Amino acid sequence: MKNNFHPVPPQSITDNTFNLIGKDWMLITAGAPDNFNTMTASWGGLGVLWNKNIVWCVIRPQRYTYQFMEREKDFTLSFFTEEFREALNLCGTKSGRDLDKASAAGITPVQGAHPGTTTFEEARLYISCRKIYWDDINPGHFLAPEIQKNYTANDYHRIYIGEISGCYVK
Repeated sequence: MKNNFHPVPPQSITDNTFNLIGKDWMLITAGAPDNFNTMTASWGGLGVLWNKNIVWCVIRPQRYTYQFMEREKDFTLSFFTEEFREALNLCGTKSGRDLDKASAAGITPVQGAHPGTTTFEEARLYISCRKIYWDDINPGHFLAPEIQKNYTANDYHRIYIGEISGCYVK
């Protein structure tokens, strides 16, 4: 299936990233359309690090998407309009181990611009990324003790930093 996206430079993204990620949410997706998983996230960011345009996102080890992120070298972040809020809610509360989340959410997986990546036809924007770094959150480094309240099960996130390899809009 051919998708309807066209490339744009990362600098052309004018969305407020605090709203784009924290309020509007995103789907983190790893794997090819025939074998992928996706999850909703509201923690992450975009910026510049090591003289590269990057994204960062975090995934807890018990999430099904974690094993896909570990296996794959590329991933996508997909962004939607408000009309897809329920789809994003489903993708954040159900496991891909138990059901075909894309089908249940009514979104259509499509091949991303880079081989082995998946985005969704209904997205308004997606960012392709190549993993360049990861690390595990270390609670011994929390300088603000209240951060620990996000980890009542001591299930600390793995942080992934990806170099942006392409941005695509409709």
